[in-house]
Amino acid sequence: MKIEQWDIVRFRINRADRDLHPGVVVSAPEWCADDRKLRLNVLACSKRAPADGAKPHQILLNGGDGLDFQTVCGCEFFHIILRENVTEKIGRVSPVRRRAIGRKINEVLRLPL
Repeated sequence: MKIEQWDIVRFRINRADRDLHPGVVVSAPEWCADDRKLRLNVLACSKRAPADGAKPHQILLNGGDGLDFQTVCGCEFFHIILRENVTEKIGRVSPVRRRAIGRKINEVLRLPL
């Protein structure tokens, strides 16, 4: 399966996990394109009831990103997962939310610009 930066995928954090999690691939495009690279950087997401909203370290994703449900993307921690643990692509982050995720990562991790 071809995986690209900003794809929203279902994955297992650990191979033995029973449940799949949605996540946003944030590895660089050239890294994603190289099948010899066995690991990917992913921001974990979770489904969210519309009334719950997002916490300060999260960005809200929805139908504009190809999802059938409202989802929050946690920007505080990068999961490093095996490429083989990605089971399917379920959406793609919209350009507007890509910028929001980038800003949120900088804000949460306090990276100097």
